Amino acid sequence: MYQVAIEFVILSDEVIENLPRGRGYLSDQLQRAALSISLNIAEGAGEYAIDEKARFYRMAKRSATECAGILEVCQRLQLIEEGRYIKGRELLLGIVSMLVKMTQKQH
Repeated sequence: MYQVAIEFVILSDEVIENLPRGRGYLSDQLQRAALSISLNIAEGAGEYAIDEKARFYRMAKRSATECAGILEVCQRLQLIEEGRYIKGRELLLGIVSMLVKMTQKQH
């Protein structure tokens, strides 16, 4: 799951690099949310307390759904290539699916 999250960070960086000037608000938000996914997964994996582990995974899931929203905005504004949009959505769906399972395992 962590590797998929890193793959999404790389994809989001490519998206950010291709955003036109004046779209810094999208760049900043996507950059922070994408990195937050992998960092929260890493923190959760290193946590021993079950409740804390689940909390980190829930935060990662929220960041992933935030990224999906940002990608949707970029797609609607025609700021992202269709292939990158589709790949990003696929990665995020996989990440969210895994995080939901991981969170349910903890309870």
